[in-house]
Amino acid sequence: MSQLAELGYDFDSEGLVALALTHRSYAAEHGLDVSYERLEFLGDAVLQLIVTRYLYDKYDQLAEGEMAKVRAAVVNQKTLATIARKLQIGDSILLGQGEETSGGRNKDSILADVVESLLGAIYLDGGYGPAEDLVLRHWIPVIEERASAPGQRDYKTRLQEILAQQGLAPRYELSESGPDHAKLFEAELWVEGTVVGRGRGSSKKRAEQAAAADAAERYQ
Repeated sequence: MSQLAELGYDFDSEGLVALALTHRSYAAEHGLDVSYERLEFLGDAVLQLIVTRYLYDKYDQLAEGEMAKVRAAVVNQKTLATIARKLQIGDSILLGQGEETSGGRNKDSILADVVESLLGAIYLDGGYGPAEDLVLRHWIPVIEERASAPGQRDYKTRLQEILAQQGLAPRYELSESGPDHAKLFEAELWVEGTVVGRGRGSSKKRAEQAAAADAAERYQ
């Protein structure tokens, strides 16, 4: 389907990709017996496996519990919906009239489900390799962000979203001190020429997260 060009995968089975896009409301209105829900179930497992394997291979310093926290932070509805919007999946979903009218095409829950159903479809259509390629292309940045501070809330992303709604953008200034084997990073968070948060950490990302956490209450 041409409207899925951003996905970067060409399906051999048009029926499979159509099924992956069929919401239960569309199925009910058109007398169809199936929707994307079974593919979604499969795709969730495929996504979990790919992310888990990537974490296992790349982050040998992370304990089991830390890997579980990172995985939970990147395999969730918000992340999936964000990636769905990046891939422009919403326009291709087959929705019933009621769901269409209520804005279903832009609901996080539906977008997240369809990302998983498409992953399931890719796995069935082309195997593990193409599904892995898709996930690694789009999930690695958020995995690396969260792996730098397992279990911590992603204050940077949340604060950026809040500021964007106000037409503002954060700017981080970093400094470092200490020997190479024990660096300490300090971050200042600036908004419109004013320092609104400060933080420290053993990496640049952790210092920025700490500064964003310091500033978070100001913008609730």
